[in-house]
Amino acid sequence: MTRALVISFSDLGSDPRVDRQIAALRLRHEIVAAGLGPPRQPVEDFVELSVPARQVGGKVVGAARLLARRYDRFYWSHPAHAGALERLRKVPSTVVVANDLNSLPIAIGLGRPVVFDAHEYSPGQHSDRGWWRATFAPYMRSLCHRYIPQAASMTTVGEAIADAYERETGVRATVVTNAPPRADLSPTPVHEPIRVLHHGGAHPGRGLEEMVRIGQLLDRRFTLDFVLIDGSPGYRDKLIRLAEGDPRIRFPQPWGMQAIVQNANDYDLGLYSLRPANFNQRFALPNKFFEFIQARLAVAIGPSPEMASIVRRYGCGVVADDFSPETVASAINGLDPSSIAAFKRASHLAADDLCAEANTEALLRAVDDALARR
Repeated sequence: MTRALVISFSDLGSDPRVDRQIAALRLRHEIVAAGLGPPRQPVEDFVELSVPARQVGGKVVGAARLLARRYDRFYWSHPAHAGALERLRKVPSTVVVANDLNSLPIAIGLGRPVVFDAHEYSPGQHSDRGWWRATFAPYMRSLCHRYIPQAASMTTVGEAIADAYERETGVRATVVTNAPPRADLSPTPVHEPIRVLHHGGAHPGRGLEEMVRIGQLLDRRFTLDFVLIDGSPGYRDKLIRLAEGDPRIRFPQPWGMQAIVQNANDYDLGLYSLRPANFNQRFALPNKFFEFIQARLAVAIGPSPEMASIVRRYGCGVVADDFSPETVASAINGLDPSSIAAFKRASHLAADDLCAEANTEALLRAVDDALARR
């Protein structure tokens, strides 16, 4: 059996995309996983890639290299990158799956066929910030131009991002969405009051303040729960204070990654509205969107093009005309129990298409393509 080395600078046990990736690859390959924390899935071996904080230094020198556009030196001067290459050279593998751009040079350096899972569009990650556009965007583009053509195959989360990478590098990526495993669930009857859900990480820049405002503008027929994992220190508490005085807006304790879809099934409407500040936000197709559908919820979103296309194709929710809280709240207030029930039934029908199992063959084919180029 071939052995796949999966590399990601993340905690593999709480990274849903990499977790699904490992589950699919295990169908045909032995797995060695390398990351900042061990995977939830059983694997043949795990390689720890984190480095002690005291080893991460030289910020002034690093900034000088970045500004001087000495991008290769900048990348390899990071102890996590150099250390990972050194450790992984000793790990037997047949094919390497590199997650995100920061692991790709390491994977290429191992001299084995590489599948590059780009996730999102790295050069557009923080394109709303001037300092980032001036420094890190050219660095990311340099890594893309140098290393992506050396990968044997490539995947990413959506068609718009695949288009962007093709324009940037000439390489076409296969789309593997962020859909979770298919859940054996049915839509629940619409509750009274109608239960709206948003879940995810408590981080600034994710539109959470505006979603709190949406909750405050909803009719008394609705409640809104924010199930948030602590992210930026104190930010979840800030949101709780922002919602004070409205008992319909609640902040239950977060769920584990594997419990999200099952617990979300007891809601009616999944809410996601993020005013796009950068490329990846504009073309977002996040885990939570597909988790809403697997939980058999109706979906309420702003006019994000990739999500809106799916909602309209399957008829599983409502797309607001713009991202203002007033407009999104108005779109939700225009729903009644019968329309929400119809959207939930549409999500039930869409769940067979929008699941991890539907992506498995595309991912395994990408690995097969890489192995064929050995």
